[in-house]
Amino acid sequence: MVPKIRRGARTHGLLVYLYGPGKRDEHLDPHLVGSWDGFAPDPGRDTSPDPDPKATLARLTAALDLRVKQAGDRAPAKHVWHCSVRTDPGDRMLTDAEWNTVAQRLVAATGIAPEGDPDGCRWAAVRHADDHIHILATMVRGDLRRPRMNYDFKKAQAECRRIEKEWGLRRLNPGDGTGSKAPTSAERFKAERTGRPEPSRATLREAVRQSLAGAATEEEFFTRLREAGLRVKMRHAPSGDALGYNVALPGDRNRRREPIWFPGSKLAPDLSLPKIRLRLGDDTVNQTAASAATSGRPDWSPPARARRSATGIAERAAVLLDGGDEAAAQIVGVGELLDAVAQTSPAATRAELAVAAREFERATRSHVRAERADTRAIRSAARGIIQAGSALGRGEDGGTTAMLVSTLVLVTLAAARWHSARGHAQQAHASRQTAEHLRTAYRQAAATPMRALRDQGRALPDAVRRTHEATIRAALPEQSLRADGTPRKTDALAATLAQAEQAGHDPEALLQQAIAMRELDTAEDVNDVLVWRLRRLAQLPAHPAEATQPQAGTRQPTASTNDRTSNRTAPTVAARPGSDPRTRPPRR
Repeated sequence: MVPKIRRGARTHGLLVYLYGPGKRDEHLDPHLVGSWDGFAPDPGRDTSPDPDPKATLARLTAALDLRVKQAGDRAPAKHVWHCSVRTDPGDRMLTDAEWNTVAQRLVAATGIAPEGDPDGCRWAAVRHADDHIHILATMVRGDLRRPRMNYDFKKAQAECRRIEKEWGLRRLNPGDGTGSKAPTSAERFKAERTGRPEPSRATLREAVRQSLAGAATEEEFFTRLREAGLRVKMRHAPSGDALGYNVALPGDRNRRREPIWFPGSKLAPDLSLPKIRLRLGDDTVNQTAASAATSGRPDWSPPARARRSATGIAERAAVLLDGGDEAAAQIVGVGELLDAVAQTSPAATRAELAVAAREFERATRSHVRAERADTRAIRSAARGIIQAGSALGRGEDGGTTAMLVSTLVLVTLAAARWHSARGHAQQAHASRQTAEHLRTAYRQAAATPMRALRDQGRALPDAVRRTHEATIRAALPEQSLRADGTPRKTDALAATLAQAEQAGHDPEALLQQAIAMRELDTAEDVNDVLVWRLRRLAQLPAHPAEATQPQAGTRQPTASTNDRTSNRTAPTVAARPGSDPRTRPPRR
């Protein structure tokens, strides 16, 4: 049940709209379901001998505005309180009597008309659709004072949550005031009218967020905005210092043919210029590290090298997300990394990754603020991906995208656990939704390389395959079996171990190291997760088609110093035998 509150100055104009046909004839059978005394005139169902809807509407307007006129200059300029309340599409249809109860509880909870107060404000509730009502109240009490309405939206939300629980309706996550501003009805209607896929506000918010991903300086951020095709207007103080910025879409104009500007703070709370400066100033991107992400083995493309580097950094971010409040900054960095991947990914996965990045945007904002947090590494990884993508255009082999996305599923589930532990219901839900979209993107990216790896595994000599399968069963006795007790297919994992051995690694030690990096209980497919970990640790090509002949030499170490460090510090969050099953992390 979703309440939406607005203020206005015209009682009659709002009633005309509520009792009218709507903008698309969507208002059906408009009628009152409740009022301040239960006897207000109803223009929709006037039962008098000679009903005149316009005259009845005028009487209802006069009755609602009575105290406003009596208060005169003491009445607020915007004296109309308008609250629409909508049920979820999956909820049952409420009766008029139930909607009357909803309206009475909301006006009481918000201070409009407290229960038992004879001087409460006058109000009326109009229903013109099955799934919602509109509550109109005039904000002058019977004693001609203004009502006490501090935090009316939060109070309305809290009352809706109580109604949902009591009536068995779908229980929505409570808000915490950190969400981005939703497009207005007028913005949505304009988008439909002009053929845009979404309102301008949503398009601008995503464009600003993507321009910020991995940006090293304020100048670079604004350059990216202009390169994305947005109109940018700065707001300056008398001293000449920039105070803020506004953005607009080309061609998006009002009736006076002027551009429709949106301040960054109206797109999302963390997109104001002061918040952006705080992010850029505290966590300045290490440009040298970002450039290093695109260097390395010459037989890998820069996009593939950047994704490999980002995968290791994302693994370490997942470790940090098992910590305290300082992890809040890591979640912001993960959001930038998702934006960077979505911008530069191949066409097959781009749409799903874009949805994932947009979903996770809600998870990046909460009231938790880390006093000291270093996100230079993860923001540099985002910068490296963007630079590599812009250098050679979109696209890479698909294998390193699968490698990175597989890890990002784990990271977003770690973010969901972090938010859940702090009661951030909306952010935790957004993180879990992000993981679902990332799973879909992973399946798209991994289909070709995993098929090739499985073919290679099946083509191994019988003795070699049996040796590696025995290593896998010894290391993963439980995960090697399906739920029905039959063995899992380990062809891709066996092929990876064989290639690692050819490259000079110890397969058993390397597998143990990959297992120790993070828990595996959230993995949808343990074999897939381990394949990508092994290929990154052993510096194997992400796509089998890129495999090169290993150079002869001594056995190489199984991982870098940083990877060994992360292994020692990575806690295991899998539920232990006998622990409460409700604390187990969601399946990945």
